[in-house]
Amino acid sequence: MDARQPTILIVDDTPENLSVLGELLQPTFRVRAANSGRRALQIARAEPTPDLILLDVMMPEMDGYQVLAELKAADRTRRIPVIFVTAMDGTDDEERGLDMGAVDYITKPIRPSIVLARVRTQLELKAARDILSDQNAFLESEVARRMHENQLIQQVSIHALARLAETRDPETGKHLHRTQEYVRTLAEGLRSHPRFAHYLDQRTIDALVQSAPLHDIGKVGIPDHVLLKPGKLTPDEWEIMKTHAVLGCNAIAQAEADAAKPVGFLAIAKLIARSHHEKWNGSGYPDGLAGDDIPIAARLMALADVFDALTCKRIYKPAFSFDEASRIIVEGKGAHFDPDVVDAFIQRYDRFTAIAREHAE
Repeated sequence: MDARQPTILIVDDTPENLSVLGELLQPTFRVRAANSGRRALQIARAEPTPDLILLDVMMPEMDGYQVLAELKAADRTRRIPVIFVTAMDGTDDEERGLDMGAVDYITKPIRPSIVLARVRTQLELKAARDILSDQNAFLESEVARRMHENQLIQQVSIHALARLAETRDPETGKHLHRTQEYVRTLAEGLRSHPRFAHYLDQRTIDALVQSAPLHDIGKVGIPDHVLLKPGKLTPDEWEIMKTHAVLGCNAIAQAEADAAKPVGFLAIAKLIARSHHEKWNGSGYPDGLAGDDIPIAARLMALADVFDALTCKRIYKPAFSFDEASRIIVEGKGAHFDPDVVDAFIQRYDRFTAIAREHAE
């Protein structure tokens, strides 16, 4: 028997009817038979899955309508086309069967030419649907693969750009990974908060995490004698250092302008780069923003950046302990930091310390 022959399951509680249909179909198709609804379901769920089912309606214990309902309820069998074959020829019966999902309705006594024509029609339709389904599955897989590839290229590009800043300040090490995870932790802790829920959906959180490494990209524009100075900066040097926020924002804005279409994470990266040194009480830079005027993305980055700076050794200072860094951040609640962001930090403090240890220098 040709392995490519379609498989047809015929279901009828009368042996004579099974014999008639079997003799009609077997020369062309692989035929399986069931004399009850329960047996039909067993065969339909086994391999090979039938390509078509010819189903009697009037059967004891479990009628054809019940069999069809169970077929449609299961993922494995719901797409098998079903033709009702029955002596019930009322319009209401036919409508009921079609409404439940049957593809056709043949009345007994059967006429061989009609049965064969309708069987072939439904098998051709199923073959076309299968081809389309396979093509759609391939296309979906290809789209997913290319999206993943594009996201990977984008992430690598972001880190390559961010590393420019790191090459100017080699002590920052794994700073990028840590601050990304700190931002993610804060965002996830605040996503259901009344003040933040409108902003922190999953798409925005992903964009926040993606853009976080660009927060200090503007440091590439700071002269070495200021950026790498081992001691305390003079007032003039500090003013130069502070320009990195605007330099970074402007660089990202230019990249955004050069793009053929809007790039969501760049809009967030621009906000973070410019405003992550703003303070809740308005004493930060470069714009002296206060309270809710500071972009949410920048408020999260501000705390993440400070915690990392405190807990890491620098040329000009030793590393603070996690508890000491936590104390400083809590003291900054309502002054340096958004109070609710500090609360999220407190609630997820253990996660912060775990990230710091996982990505230690």
